[in-house]
Amino acid sequence: MNEPSRESANTIKLAERRVFSPSFKPLYNEGMGLVEQAAEYLDGAGRVEAKKLSRLAATLYAAESMRLTTRLMQIASWLLLQRAANSGEMTRDQVASEKSKVRLDTASAHDDAAGWNELPGDFVDLVRRSLRLQAHVRRMDEEIYGNGTTVVPVQAMRRSNPVSDQISLLNTAFARN
Repeated sequence: MNEPSRESANTIKLAERRVFSPSFKPLYNEGMGLVEQAAEYLDGAGRVEAKKLSRLAATLYAAESMRLTTRLMQIASWLLLQRAANSGEMTRDQVASEKSKVRLDTASAHDDAAGWNELPGDFVDLVRRSLRLQAHVRRMDEEIYGNGTTVVPVQAMRRSNPVSDQISLLNTAFARN
């Protein structure tokens, strides 16, 4: 019985090693770069393109842009916490405590959702990239902190049920768990 506990004590967690080393910088830069790209797009070209959409697609665009910004802000929060621990500004225990406020499960509408095909390609690309990054961060978070959340593949995070999508949007908007 002592073998598994001794074995787990000697297990090297690659995600933890990555987050708490200089090799974390590329992930941090990728995440923050995506936040910046999304902000520029939504405030510039995205605004212009959204005005050209049908009512249905415009509604979907508005909902997805809220999900996108929520997802990216949660990822940025997680990355900032890890950077603080990496630089010694916070202890790992402090980070673990604070990261409990971070949600890494913001879903997205499914590709088959009504109006999805009308959404601008650059916007859809941002959504897909954010979902991939969120899935990657979730896997790392699970490996490092073992918080018991199930890692959900990107495809499973995309729902086709419009009622569920609206409930998720309302939950996100009002920060309900």
